[in-house]
Amino acid sequence: MKVLIDVPIEPEVLARLQESGRHTFDAVVPPAEVERELPAERICDAEVLFCTFPPTNLPDMPALRWIQIASTGYSQLFRHSLPTRGIRATNSRGCFDVPIAEWNIAMMINLARNVRQLIRNQDARVWDRGAVFQREIRGLTVGIWGYGGIGRETARLARHLGLKVHVLVREGVRPAGLVYQVPGTGDPDGTLPHRVFRSGEEKAFLSGLDFLIVAMPLTSATEGLIGEAELRSLPPHAFVLNPARGAIIREEPLVRALREGWIAGAALDTHYRYPMPPEHPLWGLPNVIFTPHISGSSLSPNFRSRLWDIFALNLGRYERGEPLLNELTAQQLSGA
Repeated sequence: MKVLIDVPIEPEVLARLQESGRHTFDAVVPPAEVERELPAERICDAEVLFCTFPPTNLPDMPALRWIQIASTGYSQLFRHSLPTRGIRATNSRGCFDVPIAEWNIAMMINLARNVRQLIRNQDARVWDRGAVFQREIRGLTVGIWGYGGIGRETARLARHLGLKVHVLVREGVRPAGLVYQVPGTGDPDGTLPHRVFRSGEEKAFLSGLDFLIVAMPLTSATEGLIGEAELRSLPPHAFVLNPARGAIIREEPLVRALREGWIAGAALDTHYRYPMPPEHPLWGLPNVIFTPHISGSSLSPNFRSRLWDIFALNLGRYERGEPLLNELTAQQLSGA
């Protein structure tokens, strides 16, 4: 079996996989995190593809049966009609659970204590010991919209800090199932939320929150899901955190909500354009913490080792005919 690799190499793991002698590994050098065409004669006999973006000439891979992608988001797969071609796909869900959950916790504390203003005061040499800088998050309620790996690890950390955890999901919380998890993290049994809301209960969910964390993938169903009605359903003292995808929250209502005080503030790590233009109002709003999509990325210190751990585990499962970790359904691959 030929395995085509178009991601940065983890030498020790690759050497261990090569030791079996059962497969041929062909690594594209340098790897790329963009769509591109690869030579047809090089890729035509690959049964497994390990990449971030499939090549633009994917039809030149008639032997392909499984794609492991190096990202949690999988919108780059939508246009390839993989299920109809008999190609399975798995993502890197679980690689970023820890760093993004830690970003969520850090942002809740930063927003509650208005650390952004404290830093401005430091720069201006202003001595202000006001009560606004001394708020606790213990006892507050965090709402997690979506309950995948990132939401589950956020819930675990939040409970240790004494927050109440509310979750909004389509059909209720279930055990995590066949997904990759860093040992000791997350909520594999689905028992951590204090309260679970389902589709149709959005207003009740939002109205009782101190923090809303967006933790769902971007699909045709979630794009623009959070708009004016949802933002106005939050209490005026609530904060919004978005480490998921910018387009899940409608841009114009979000700016208005922050300017007009429908909500207290926001921490935003995912955006509407990359990079965001310098004239965009979100850069300068005093109640916004604006980070450049760094809550979890390929530069995270443990990303590569976790990614290759997923791939190695899945390659063994593929060989043995066992279910794969993080396998995407035909519905997910259609963008629904």
